[in-house]
Amino acid sequence: MAIPTRASSSTHSSLSSLSSLLFYFISPVTIFLLLVIPYSTPLEFNYPSLEQSNPTLITQGNITYLGSELQLTTNQTDQIGRVRYFQSLHLWDNSSGKLAEVDFVTNFSFSIYSSQTAPGDGIAFFLAKPPFQRPDITDGSGLGLVGTEELYSSSNPFVAVEFDTFRNKFDPPDYLGHVGVNVNSMISNETTPWACNLTVLRTYNATVSYVSRSKNLTVTFTGYAGEDPFVQSLYYGISLADYLPEWVNFGFSAANGLFTSRHILHSWSFKSILQSGPSSKDSNRGLVLGLSIGGCFLFVTLLGFTCFVLWRKIWAQKEDQDDLNFDASMDNDFEKSSGARKFSYDELLSATNNFSEQEKLGQGGFGVVYRGFITSLNSYVAIKRVSKCSSQGLKEYASEVKIISRLRHKNLVELIGWCHRKGDLLLVYEFMSNGSLDSLLFKRRSWLTWETRYNIAYGLALALLYLHEECEKCVLHRDIKASNVMLDSHLNAKLGDFGLARLVDHKKGSQTTILAGTIGYMAPECVMTGKASKESDVYSLGVVALEIACGTKAVDPNVKEDNEKGLVEWVWELYGMELILEAADPKLFGEFDRQQMERLLIVGLWCAHPDYCLRPSIKQAIHVLDSEAPLPILASKMPVPTYLSPLDFSSASFSPEFGRGNIGTSTADSTSFDHNDQTQLLEQ
Repeated sequence: MAIPTRASSSTHSSLSSLSSLLFYFISPVTIFLLLVIPYSTPLEFNYPSLEQSNPTLITQGNITYLGSELQLTTNQTDQIGRVRYFQSLHLWDNSSGKLAEVDFVTNFSFSIYSSQTAPGDGIAFFLAKPPFQRPDITDGSGLGLVGTEELYSSSNPFVAVEFDTFRNKFDPPDYLGHVGVNVNSMISNETTPWACNLTVLRTYNATVSYVSRSKNLTVTFTGYAGEDPFVQSLYYGISLADYLPEWVNFGFSAANGLFTSRHILHSWSFKSILQSGPSSKDSNRGLVLGLSIGGCFLFVTLLGFTCFVLWRKIWAQKEDQDDLNFDASMDNDFEKSSGARKFSYDELLSATNNFSEQEKLGQGGFGVVYRGFITSLNSYVAIKRVSKCSSQGLKEYASEVKIISRLRHKNLVELIGWCHRKGDLLLVYEFMSNGSLDSLLFKRRSWLTWETRYNIAYGLALALLYLHEECEKCVLHRDIKASNVMLDSHLNAKLGDFGLARLVDHKKGSQTTILAGTIGYMAPECVMTGKASKESDVYSLGVVALEIACGTKAVDPNVKEDNEKGLVEWVWELYGMELILEAADPKLFGEFDRQQMERLLIVGLWCAHPDYCLRPSIKQAIHVLDSEAPLPILASKMPVPTYLSPLDFSSASFSPEFGRGNIGTSTADSTSFDHNDQTQLLEQ
């Protein structure tokens, strides 16, 4: 809506005068209030490893350190091991007369291993009234939380989540291992069976979260069906403030009685937020303060309201019209080409608890991903929130909806829907409970067996075959990397993040655009020409295949040496020395099929060949992985790429946007570079 210049100028002058007046009144009041009214500081830490040098961990009992891990008990009888954070947790606050409880989430990984038929008793995460002393008499059935005389009623209040591995007389009779929530007693208030095998040393992951508003304690944890991990869960309704004091100790406890297990803690993170209201130590002082600032506050409020009304009157119609045009245009485009549905903004806001930090799953270059529960679908989803302020983010948003919503394949992440409203661009995907491949391969969240790894590599190849050969139009993904390979509850691979994807004709098979992708996964010809093709996608797949086999990142940002070999060059060198199996991930401890390992490594090198003319099609690569075709014979030394001659510079596309920040969609593992890097590449 057009606004006359003179009216705009007058209004601007009025707003400026009001703003100046407000500033002089608000500034001292704001400073005064900040000094008087306290606020609660969240407690947060993240320990990917647990080392003896960490001063914030208080240990008790039979604790031993295993390098970067903490062993609470050894294979000995009658042992108790405890570890807790050195500070107490502020669980609730009632100083203002209105109860305010903490919300918290803690993630930890652990192992329980027993060489005996009957294992030790288990491990527990606890919150307890301080000082929470270790029992004088060792009794494994109390998990180190309580002694024999207090198994059924503890004199020291506590709430615990137990991973119980020995069935006592008070435990559920229907299953051996179970996970339970205990309140002041070793008799669990709520339990669920735990699918664990303690005769094999495995890593189990667990998350315990508490939402005070819904009074809900949620536990999600790893179970195993044979060799395949899956996610289990337990929910219990409880108000922690009813059972625990305002400040609590929190940590872990494990115990062995007549039988033994090794209880090992690998990692631990914790985050809490206490949303307490204003409080004062003296009610009379609060009354005086309230009366003193009341008049000033009322005046400031009236001025602020007047300013706000004037501003909204000018801009509301223009803003609403712009948003309306934007939303209507995009909705029209999406509904014509999309198989996904449109969600309301309020529905997604509610699903994520107002985009709570506790529901945050991760963050990439163009958005933050949250977990949400959609009531109409009765299931969890992943919701990516992209900023409309970024032109690149808007382009990715539109590309993702138009492309991925048309695709249906078991190895692709499904886009369920979208929503856009006033600066928020939201994409709704199916929820992948095991996260991304890179988090399991490189960040010690879990341990992947060889069978699982080979299936992941094969599933990723099938996804690329579908995109390149089986769709109506060829889809170039342009950003295949470990962090974009998601894993469902059965650890099946699903390729996601189609923000950089492009549609091309099958006959053409390539597209020249501005440079896009992630360093380490980009084919050499892409870096020089900006031309994406089927062959460049195959190159990225080859790099990921090598990462899966070797357990090593293609590019490690922590390595600074100029002479450090890249992953492809290192594996190719071993291939030339006929020692390619030496590249296998040492974390597998030799437990892999040698023929499959050789097949995956050589196919990875073949796909990542520096010369795109000598790379296989994705169909050829799958034939070799299926053992339907012999292994290719590669050069003993890694060839030097010869894809660009001086005469080709006229066809290469170098955009002014080449050096603007991130390349791709993930800040976690992307390496950005600028025009100087481009010049060095051309000189080489």
